[in-house]
Amino acid sequence: MEEAWLKERLARARTIAVLGAHKDPSRPAHYVPRYLREKGYRILPVNPRFAGEELFGERVVGSLRELQSPVDLLDVFRPPSALMGHLEEVLALKPGLVWLQSGIRNPEFEKALEGAGIPVVADRCLMVEHRRLFLGPIPL
Repeated sequence: MEEAWLKERLARARTIAVLGAHKDPSRPAHYVPRYLREKGYRILPVNPRFAGEELFGERVVGSLRELQSPVDLLDVFRPPSALMGHLEEVLALKPGLVWLQSGIRNPEFEKALEGAGIPVVADRCLMVEHRRLFLGPIPL
């Protein structure tokens, strides 16, 4: 995926749904969306374990089907083996981009999304890439 294309997509995005959002601040599924919220994105948390609670200033919903707003980007924190179980609802949601976090790859899922015209970034951390693209290299 071209860097300029990716940067442009992230710059245009306003609403990010987070599948597998977590309320434990030590988990990536919490601190990555928290970082994104601090950068101005609206975060829509999705996790049946925390449905009805509040995270990132929004009510947590149990599934992607419950989202009431259009989604520019879907950030996924689910194991690769669970992805095909979400395929139907992701296709119905029609996000502008699906982002599979570090360590998450599922070629069948990725191919299905791309076949439906939904671009996919896999096995990359959205927070790390956002920092790199918008803040530049972090000095050691």
